[in-house]
This record gives sequence, structure tokens and C-alpha cells, in this order.
Amino acid sequence: MKESHVPQQNISTYANNKKAIYATDENGKYHLVASTGWEVEEAVTQQALKELERLTDNARRRVLAGEVSPLYFHMYDRRMDLQVLSEATGMSKWRLKRHFKPLIFKRMSHKIRKRYADALGISLDDLGRLPGSGIALDTTKERRE
Repeated sequence: MKESHVPQQNISTYANNKKAIYATDENGKYHLVASTGWEVEEAVTQQALKELERLTDNARRRVLAGEVSPLYFHMYDRRMDLQVLSEATGMSKWRLKRHFKPLIFKRMSHKIRKRYADALGISLDDLGRLPGSGIALDTTKERRE
């Protein structure tokens, strides 16, 4: 893309910030150019955010229904998916899915809970709760490793 074609449409998802984009100058050399965004990018970003909100709301309902553990909600609430949480914790996706089961989640060791809490950026206490519900879904005592 030529420097003169770098989008400058001041999109709301950038929150008055700029993004660096590689563009060519009049000599054909690449360098970074600041962009305030493109309307198409804004539409796609907003669509992705709505999908994440839908997944989070669905996860909240499933936790309240007792189908899955609070870990499932926190994964989506932190804008993660199975792959990202797996990479952040260093645990296999199979193991993560197992920890989404409420009974398995309640039996997890303190060490594993700490790994999840650190990866999600929440406290150990919050890991067993659903925010805004006033309900502590995991009332088990801290387990030793």
C-alpha cells in the first residue's frame, strides 16, 4: 500500500489512538505510517466484540445452570478461547475441557487453580465465582498440591 492510501477514517475502536501500518513511499521503500483506521475494520471489530459478548452471556447461563464450571465463563469474559487459554496455562485443550466440568473443577489442586487465576488475571477467590451474580459457585476449601 502506498503511503497516501493508508486509511485515516478516525474509527471509534481505536479510541483516538493510531495503528502502525507498513506502506511504501514514492521511492518504493517500506516504512511505518500511523493510521487512524478504516470503517471496514471498525465494522469487523464491532462484530467480533458482539460475538464475544454473546459467548460470554451464554457461558454465564451455562455456569448458572450447573452445566460448566466458572472457569468456562472466565475464559470468555477475558476474551479468550480454548486455544488461547491452553497456550496461556501450558495445559492441553483436553485437560481444559475436563476442568470445565463442575465436579472436576471443584477437585482441582491449589497449584492448578493458581495457574488459571494467573493466566486469566483474576484472584483465586474470583476464579470460583461468577461476577455480578452474588453467588459463590465453588465453596470448596483451598486444596494442597
